[in-house]
Amino acid sequence: MLLSKWTEINVNLTSITRTHQSRTYCLQAAASSPTYTPRRAMLYVPGNDERKLKKITTLQADCACMDCEDGVALNRKEEARHTILKMLDDLELPHLDRAVRINSVDNPTLAEEDLKVIMQAKKLPATLMVPKVNEAEQLTWVSEKLREALSGRDVAEQMKLVIFIESAIALLSLREILARGVQLSRDSPFVLDGVVFGSDDFCADIGATRTADASELLYARQKVVTTAKAFQLQAIDLVHIDFKDSEGLRKQSLEGARMGFTGKQVIHPNQVAIVQECFSPSPEKIDWATELVKAFEAHQESGKGAFTFRGSMIDMPLLLQAKNVLKLSQTVSRHSAPS
Repeated sequence: MLLSKWTEINVNLTSITRTHQSRTYCLQAAASSPTYTPRRAMLYVPGNDERKLKKITTLQADCACMDCEDGVALNRKEEARHTILKMLDDLELPHLDRAVRINSVDNPTLAEEDLKVIMQAKKLPATLMVPKVNEAEQLTWVSEKLREALSGRDVAEQMKLVIFIESAIALLSLREILARGVQLSRDSPFVLDGVVFGSDDFCADIGATRTADASELLYARQKVVTTAKAFQLQAIDLVHIDFKDSEGLRKQSLEGARMGFTGKQVIHPNQVAIVQECFSPSPEKIDWATELVKAFEAHQESGKGAFTFRGSMIDMPLLLQAKNVLKLSQTVSRHSAPS
């Protein structure tokens, strides 16, 4: 009886300690958040295709992901990393998140070679994307290899890191992975900035069949977005693989935005406009947020307490939502402005 009670106390203390540590990591993430980089549409571009890479400048996607991984055949990997190196220096992309996705850490030879070559660029990528992260220790490896690749360089600011969650074990380990990423961000060449849900690899891993409404992925999507937001990180939703299905894309994008995702992966330029519209605040939403913030400030000055706005009682979470809408609107407007 005593042994059982002692075990119960230990379990409770461990749970409290872990909860405290998780909250600490979340607070640190919020305190050290970098400048917001919108990634409403994250467009993949094969790294070995110079013609497609040059077209990036004509597209309106928030983020162009120059790919060394799935979009490149094994015998073209060397060509891809050197082409990306050239494009980073040659292309003028002032309002675009210049992102590079390296190969999976599961193939350390390829991933390390990607970093060695690409980090020679005079204009470093703004965002480094790492696919198939399954455990926290892999982020430690990325941090060490990135530091080695940048050795001897005077780098003004940390590179943003976006990781991909693409397996059952990764989903189960997501809290620990993000906690490690935030911890490493204190003294690392990167600062963790977002999480991407890799739906197709995830389906293959668990033996699920992709359906039009993606109902088989509902739990995984909700866990990814919830955990990412707990650490104050962006969450980027699954690919809509039928790039000719505009209505399906719009429906799935709006669904993802309602869930809390900040953006979506796209595989074709024709998907960009629809996705970015769905992940942008509507004029009506911006008007609501603007008026709510003004009303709140007026009530604060008058010294009054709770108040109603357009028929609803206003509390702090609703005020925070309004401020987030305005912040996103302002950031998107700056990035959409002509250079």
